[in-house]
Amino acid sequence: MLFIIPFLLLNAGIKAQENALETYINTAFANNQGLTGQHLQLEKSMYALKEARALFLPNVSFGASYTKADGGRTIDLPLGDLLNPVYQSLNQLTGSTKFPSLQNKSVLLTPDDFYDARFRTTLPLINAEIYYNEKIKKETISGNRAAVNVYKRELVKEIKTAYYRYYQAEKAIEIYNNALFLVNENIRVNQSLLKNGMRNSTALTRSETEKQKIETSVTQATNNRNNIQAYLNFLMNRSLDSEIILDTASFITESESLNGSMNLNTENREELQQLQSAIQSHELNRKLESAYLVPKLNTYLDLGSQGFNFKYNDKTQYYVWGLSLEMNLFAGGLHKSRIQQAAVGKQEAESNYQETSSQLKMQLVQSVNNLHTALSDYQNAKKQLALADKYYTDQFKVYKAGQLLYIELLDALTQLTNARLQLAVTIANVQVAYADTERNAATYPLNK
Repeated sequence: MLFIIPFLLLNAGIKAQENALETYINTAFANNQGLTGQHLQLEKSMYALKEARALFLPNVSFGASYTKADGGRTIDLPLGDLLNPVYQSLNQLTGSTKFPSLQNKSVLLTPDDFYDARFRTTLPLINAEIYYNEKIKKETISGNRAAVNVYKRELVKEIKTAYYRYYQAEKAIEIYNNALFLVNENIRVNQSLLKNGMRNSTALTRSETEKQKIETSVTQATNNRNNIQAYLNFLMNRSLDSEIILDTASFITESESLNGSMNLNTENREELQQLQSAIQSHELNRKLESAYLVPKLNTYLDLGSQGFNFKYNDKTQYYVWGLSLEMNLFAGGLHKSRIQQAAVGKQEAESNYQETSSQLKMQLVQSVNNLHTALSDYQNAKKQLALADKYYTDQFKVYKAGQLLYIELLDALTQLTNARLQLAVTIANVQVAYADTERNAATYPLNK
């Protein structure tokens, strides 16, 4: 879907605004607590991937045991009964005592004062579980990266919206102060006319009442500005009363088209990337469960020493090498149920992908339409302000000449104030609508 959107450009002074705005966005990227949480989730998934990869590598462990025993079952060895007659005969034949008498032995089955210490190295040779587990962890990282960018884009939109609403509030305060100045001027004129007997006190009373109303509006606008300021600073994790730099003098608008054109579509939306990762994860999980018949083959090697009385020599050293094979033959349909669950999960994720894609396209169309409407409102507001300004100037001249009722002058002032407010609102609305369109098209460059 391609749209070429005309846009409201401010004059050269907007560069200062954009620089300040970019500074605030970068500050939020660095300090926003919600974004920090998203980064921690991504970091956690990266460590999970390292853990999954470590399962492919050899595992070396050390183990030792020591046994001290007494009593219990024994094995009787009749060495004396078997060998002493033979030794006696040999001594008689040789005329010596070289062959001593032996005692019968009783050996404990549980070895006494016996130790066994070894280093064991294990390595998986065939294991589908750890293979697919690594693939799933990779998809988790992809999903978490997309989640970080989703949060960033929403954060950019929120900061821009708050920034432009802050401008709108500042402009409203300025406009009400200008209206207050005009009312004070009316009060001065009415006082002069009353003093010269050219007017009664009704017009003066009405102008003073209008002054009170405008002062109330100034208070409300100031409160609104302060609330927006606090929210904008909250997004940047700064002190809520920190100053917001805003070059209001640069907000002189011109009706031009945006330099170049903006290609708008939803293909780059990270929300879709998240769902695509979810689909792939379900597919990998299905393959994992389907591989339950693939045997697991591991190899191991023990290098150690065992003996009595903590003796260590070439007689106590040993090694053991071997292979272990494990194959699942029957699990009561457990894996088949898991395969079906993974398949259904994939179908559900695919359905969510299609629904979300349609919703994002609809949001983009709506934001584009809102932008066109905002541009149209801005053009109308400019014309209305020009007419209201001319109307008030003419009415004030007639009123000073004593040819106009004050109620008519007050109506002209109200129209002028409202026209100025409306222009400020439409300028902010165009900027906000553009930020919304930028968000829905995912066109803001996150990696600068």
